[in-house]
Amino acid sequence: MTKYADILTHFRQADPVLFPFLEKMPERILVANTDPQTYFAKLCQDIVAQQLGMKAADAIIGRFLDLFPERSPTPNLVLAKEESVYREIGTSWAKARYIRALAAAVMNREVNFEAFPTLSDEEIVADLVKVKGIGRWTAEMFLIFTMGRNDVFSPGDLGLKNAMIKIYGPEILEKETLAKKVETWSPYRSYACLALWYSLDNR
Repeated sequence: MTKYADILTHFRQADPVLFPFLEKMPERILVANTDPQTYFAKLCQDIVAQQLGMKAADAIIGRFLDLFPERSPTPNLVLAKEESVYREIGTSWAKARYIRALAAAVMNREVNFEAFPTLSDEEIVADLVKVKGIGRWTAEMFLIFTMGRNDVFSPGDLGLKNAMIKIYGPEILEKETLAKKVETWSPYRSYACLALWYSLDNR
């Protein structure tokens, strides 16, 4: 298992500019979720939360989970409900379709969650983005927060971009410069993301 001390040592040496934020933020170890039975519900929640603030997302996710016995959505239960049911709890029509599209993909075995624990990050992303409504960003958030993968960076995340501009200056987003910086964070790029998000609220 990853030791937080190892992560701190890596960033102390690899990026002394980002290191203080990692050192200050509450210690957090990303834990791999190896139970494929939970992945569907997690991804439904990720879809609901797309482009929403935390408070609004939490409220709608709560209402979504309340639709199902023991607050446990499954593909067949999701498909049993009309899109209008999801619209009534606050999701957009598009997200209602996306949730059902994910359910159909799982039911049709187009997405095989059972295989995910053995797949690479890129293989999981490739599987997920085949589903309408799941883009690379959503797949990357799933890798970090559900799969507990240590070495994921999400270049399309607006928060990460804003944090990097504040810490390093706007030139950091130039393609080659960004690639070199992100590479220095490996094999703990997910923790760089956590530190960057933390910096937005603590600067």
